[in-house]
Amino acid sequence: MYGRDPWGGPLEIAADSATDDDRSRNLQDYDRAALSRPLDETQQSWLLGPGEQKKKKYVDLGCIIVSRKIFVWTVGTIIAAGLLAGFITLIVKTVPRHHHRPPPPDNYTLALNKGLMFFNAQRSGKLPKHNNVSWRGNSGLNDGESQSSNLFKDLTGGFYDAGDAIKFNFPQSFAMTMLSWSVIEYSAKYEAAGELNHVKEIIKWGTDYFLKTFNHTADTIDRIVAQVGKGDTANGSTEPNDHYCWTRPEDIDYERPVTECHSCSDLAAEMAAALASASIVFKDNKAYSQKLVHGARTLFKFSRDQRGRYSVGTEAANFYNSTSYWDEYLWGATWLYYATGNTTYLQLATTPGLAKHAGAFWGGPYYGVLSWENKLAGTQVLLSRLRLLLSPGYPYEEILGTFHNQTSLFMCSFLPYYNSFNRTKGGMIQLNHGGPQPLQYVVNAAFLATLFSDYMKASDTPGWYCGPHFYSADVLREFAETQMNYILGKNPRKMSYVVGYGNHYPKHVHHRGASIPKNKVKYNCKGGWKWRDTKKPNPNTIVGAMVAGPDKNDGFRDVRSNYNYTEPTLAGNAGLVAALVALSGDTSVGIDKNTMFSAVPPMFPTAPPPPAPWRP
Repeated sequence: MYGRDPWGGPLEIAADSATDDDRSRNLQDYDRAALSRPLDETQQSWLLGPGEQKKKKYVDLGCIIVSRKIFVWTVGTIIAAGLLAGFITLIVKTVPRHHHRPPPPDNYTLALNKGLMFFNAQRSGKLPKHNNVSWRGNSGLNDGESQSSNLFKDLTGGFYDAGDAIKFNFPQSFAMTMLSWSVIEYSAKYEAAGELNHVKEIIKWGTDYFLKTFNHTADTIDRIVAQVGKGDTANGSTEPNDHYCWTRPEDIDYERPVTECHSCSDLAAEMAAALASASIVFKDNKAYSQKLVHGARTLFKFSRDQRGRYSVGTEAANFYNSTSYWDEYLWGATWLYYATGNTTYLQLATTPGLAKHAGAFWGGPYYGVLSWENKLAGTQVLLSRLRLLLSPGYPYEEILGTFHNQTSLFMCSFLPYYNSFNRTKGGMIQLNHGGPQPLQYVVNAAFLATLFSDYMKASDTPGWYCGPHFYSADVLREFAETQMNYILGKNPRKMSYVVGYGNHYPKHVHHRGASIPKNKVKYNCKGGWKWRDTKKPNPNTIVGAMVAGPDKNDGFRDVRSNYNYTEPTLAGNAGLVAALVALSGDTSVGIDKNTMFSAVPPMFPTAPPPPAPWRP
């Protein structure tokens, strides 16, 4: 084939008949002079093409096949990491460290630990091995056996009331209610103090006994036990009993009669409050909690059906006289509402007529003073909690708002800026207006004040008004701290009124078990009088007992014979423990908002009725 050569002459284009192999061999003949110099690897690869590849090696792991190189690297990395971790661990364990110890317990926690021990010293019945009061033993094992009725043959257990060996169910049930209330609100603080299990054991010791004092399996009853033991020494009686004799409970050999009551609304409603509040404490033990709730319902029904005051015509009127049962109706109904969520009880607790009978709408010298005899102030605080944290609305708002306002008013009366209550020169508020045994009222007020302060904080309420003046919620806590500090030793006598707390405390406590040595000698009824009358300190220290307290001039006589100064009580110590746990520990830890409402169903306020139609 010929073509035109642009440079002149013909151009011959040969047909492309050569194969690729021929062209490849012909390339070797071209420019051999240029190929005579050495080539680098890249140039050789261009000319020679890819060389023979090395064969990869693999490791068969049974479930998977991986490259040997990857396998070696992986195993090596794991071994290296293990060696490094071991080296670091070795360094950490061998290098000396500075342990950051938790801060020491505050004074309120220390006093709380001791205050609970008082209840161990007051136990009746067969004591548990871990009771931890060396000078106490089993006692009252025949309580109830002398009873003519077959219903109450076993009345062992419970707590002795004070320095004697009588079991008064009225103040005892109030004490258990107060302890349960404090656990419901401040279980985290009890836990932090290492006392949660202890206080729950104490409460259960009381509620187990209460369940023996009436037919708790029945829905309707006609009687309950009011008292075990006797203490009447009127008209110079020399009959051996729990007040005439000075005997260790373990050595009692005289008869201990049982007092029943058939019309005792106050006692039954208070016992219902004790069982209902305890049922919330033990809500995780469903069977026991339900047993307590059933018992509380039965008792409260009895209190409503059989109207009357338990102390009428009995010797209890000389020691724990009840002047009304209306406050117990409010108290018991409120606790039953919290325990069951049944609005029937809330409707009763918020009935204006009931509140009026209980004295909610007129003041008086003891307005706002919580005690074993009057629970109105406690109920007002409990129902203020409901309004602050749940706000149920209509139809409860009006009366709950009233209770809330009343609570705010008596909280104002606790402040030093107001003259509702006098104070001693040392700073103790005189809630019983200079009467004897003042500390039991002081500790209850300290508990309510701290609790109401925590309620306000939990509801993001900064404070409250006393007339035109606004006060921070912290002011109530400061009041409580001032009063509790007085009790723990910050007073003119520099004396702690809690036995065993501090270095200076009462040594002649009015208490039979603490004043008689445990020396294997059984002292009969009058044989123990020498220990009652001796001026020597008690041989046994009743740790945690809060004595009755000083007089209106801050004076105190540490003498065993004067119970108005030196006798401790269950009700007083329950208030002490409640106030101490409320103030103890981290101040940023407030109340448990939800446990109290664990049985309360969601509240959807009912719409108020429409207004009356307009008429021209």
